[in-house]
Order: sequence, then structure tokens, then C-alpha cells
Amino acid sequence: MNKRLQTSKYIISDFFAGCISWGLFYIFRKILIESAFFGYQIEIIYDRQFYLGLIFIPFFWIFLNYLSGYYKDIYRKSRLKELGQTITVSLIGVIIIFFVIILDDYVFSYKNYYRSILMLLGLQFILTYIPRLILTTRIVHKIQNRIFGFNTLLIGSNRKALELFEEMEAEKKSAGNKFIGFVSVTEKSKYLLDKNLKFVGNVNDLPRIIDENKIEEVIIAIETSEHDQINSIINKIDNKNLVVKVIPTLYDILTGSVRMSSLYSAPLIQISRDLMPEWQLNVKRLLDILFSIIAIIILLPVYIFLIIGVKLSSPGPILYTHERIGRYGKPFRIYKFRSMFMNSEKNGPALSSDNDSRITKFGKFMRKVRLDEVPQFFNVIKGDMSLVGPRPERQYFIDQIIKEAPHYSHLQKVRPGITSWGQVKFGYAENVEEMIERLKYDLIYIENMSLYIDFKIMIYTVKIILQRRGK
Repeated sequence: MNKRLQTSKYIISDFFAGCISWGLFYIFRKILIESAFFGYQIEIIYDRQFYLGLIFIPFFWIFLNYLSGYYKDIYRKSRLKELGQTITVSLIGVIIIFFVIILDDYVFSYKNYYRSILMLLGLQFILTYIPRLILTTRIVHKIQNRIFGFNTLLIGSNRKALELFEEMEAEKKSAGNKFIGFVSVTEKSKYLLDKNLKFVGNVNDLPRIIDENKIEEVIIAIETSEHDQINSIINKIDNKNLVVKVIPTLYDILTGSVRMSSLYSAPLIQISRDLMPEWQLNVKRLLDILFSIIAIIILLPVYIFLIIGVKLSSPGPILYTHERIGRYGKPFRIYKFRSMFMNSEKNGPALSSDNDSRITKFGKFMRKVRLDEVPQFFNVIKGDMSLVGPRPERQYFIDQIIKEAPHYSHLQKVRPGITSWGQVKFGYAENVEEMIERLKYDLIYIENMSLYIDFKIMIYTVKIILQRRGK
């Protein structure tokens, strides 16, 4: 499955829908709206306004659909949800266009405003939805006929896993699961699933198995006696970009935890990974880029001052860069202004403390006001980091943290940040114990993520910098 190619089909379709709907609406305005106002037939002249609209209006619609999250998970679309999403985006877009463009039209009566809105809404919706319906229907049919599928790993080895596998394979219309193999919770010499699926390892090998087999979905089908293992399983896979489903118990069904998403698939509970609504996640990313560009421009004199300060403080490079672990456990290179003397970690990775002799005098000043972090705006623009998110750590320290706090992996569901709730509440950690103490604040942030919380953390961060209370 070529996700980029399929996404481009939807984008191109939406682009032409925007072009055609604007062209037809422009003709409608000239023939009916403006002609009624002037009292004679207006000649259709394709002026500057027409061509500007032809350029910018289609990109406006693509931008709105991007914000709504329409282009995400292109192979997991519900046609009914797609209908509602198309109506909603079309309505919001038409309202914006009305206040920006249509409100200045020459109208004979205010009823013509309603006609314009309904005409543009109808054109935009029909021209957008029909190609989408065709594209999505083709995808759905290919998935149901097992032409397309999502690499799926089954966790379980006994009766429940076997029954679920047989039920899903016997369905006339597939839910899209292409089983790669199964993982066992307990080690045995023989498994019930051996005849049906390949045994690929045990639970401790999950991260490696998922990466090597490019797993997209994980289905947990363990026995009742093994339910105490669920937390451990979730902790091992929570930092992966996966769809995770579990077999529901009778209690889950009676309490309404099981929600039907397909008439053909087996009843499973999908563990939600949506920390924020999709539109907020996309707005957060746009604000990250916008604020970072503005910050780099505004802080240009500060950058020059820090470059000179670092250069004069001690011999060595101006920037310090090393590998840290980001979203979904992917490593990246983080940028900082060097605040320590050269070869400060010749004996291995070590955390800094208040009276750390490795830190230069100028470095202590930078750390106090958090200015050593400002090169990370470039990390944000690259997509490695966000303005707000849990601070990224080195693998060396993550390995130590996970021994004491396996739930640390939950932090890797989001992009790491320049500042965080843990940074605001706790500051820099001087040892692994303090890292674990700071962890609870970052977990609270993840469970309550919103644009409002992000703005609040940024305000507190600025306050700390101005008061020079950085730890």
C-alpha cells in the first residue's frame, strides 16, 4: 500500500473540486446576483478576483481539510464519517469565504446572500464528496477482499487467540488484518496457534518484532489468567505508532465499552491513542512552526550575544549536539548552546547539578535563564520536537528510568518539547531519581493535553526565564 500516493489522490481531487466550485460560483454571481442588482445582464469577465480565487481558494480548502485531520489514516476511512466530515468542513469554509469575499457583493436583497451561500455550499460539497466517495469505496472494497491489509501481530497463544483468529479469517469481508504471526505471554514447547500462525517470539521481544515486521496493528487476545500482563504489554508498545485492540470481557460489553466500527469485524476494544482532537494536534504543529520562526527572528541579537559568550567562555564548538530519543522512540540530534567545558563526559554520560564544575561561568548564566535551549527552535521546525512536551532524554538514562518506572514509555507518544510541565514544576533533574519524580508531571500533562495547557506552560516558562528561577 502506497500511503503517499493514495493521500495525493485525495489532495488532487480536493484541489480540482475547489477550482471547479469557485469557477461555477463566480459565473453564478455574475449571471444571477450582480445582474439582478444592476438590472441588466452582466457580461462574464474573468478578472483579477477570479484568478486570485482560482489560485488561493483550492489551497484554502486543502488547508481546512488538513486541519480537520482528513488526510490522516487514509486507509482507515469510514464512508459515513467521511460524509459528516465533508459537510462540516464545507460549511465552516463557506462561512469563512462569505465574510471574506461574498459580504462585499452587490446584492438586490439580503435573500441573495442566502442564495450565494447555499450555491457555494452545494457546489463545494458535491464536487468534493463524489470523488472522495469513489476513492474511499475502492479502498474499502480492496480491504474487504483482502487485496490490501494492515500488518497485524496477535498477542496470545491459547484458546481465546485461536478462536479470535479463526473468526476473523472466516469473515467473508475482511477488517483489513493481515496476520504476520503471534507472540506468546508465557513460554511453552507447543501452542494452539502453531498450525495457523508463525510464532515470532515472546512479550519481551515486542519492540524488536514490531520494528522488524513493520507492524501496524496489535490485537491482544490473552487468557483471563494472564490479564495481569496487560499493563506490561501496553508499556512495551505504547511508544509505537500502532492501532492496539483487545478482546472485551463480558463486563466491558455490559458497561458499554465495546463500540461497533464495522459490521463485519469481530467485536474488539480499540485502545484510544488520541491525546488531543486531530484539529488541535494540527494547529499545535502549525503554531510550533510559526512561533519558532518568529522566535528565531526576534532572538537573532540574542543568538549573536550567546555565540560570542560561548566562544569567549572556553575553547570548543559553539553548539553542542548529541542523540536523544523522540516520538515513537526514534532518535534525533538535539541542538544546544554549549554550556560545559570540552570533554566533560569523557567518563560517560552524567547529569549536571547546581555546583557542577563541568559547567562554564557563562554556561551557568545560560542555564539559569534557559538560553542554552534556544537552538532547539530549529529542532521544532524540523519536526523532531514541539514547543511544549516532555523533555527528551538520552537512551542511557531511559534504560535506567524504565527499570524503576516502566510507564516512562508513555511519554514517547508525543513529540518532546523545549519546555514541559515537568520542567516548569521541577526543573532540571540531577539524577535518575529526580527524573522519575519529574515523570509524574509529564504524565499528567499527556493525559490533559490541550492548546490551553500548552499556552499556560509557555507563559509560566517565560515567567521563570524573566525571574531567573531556572533550576
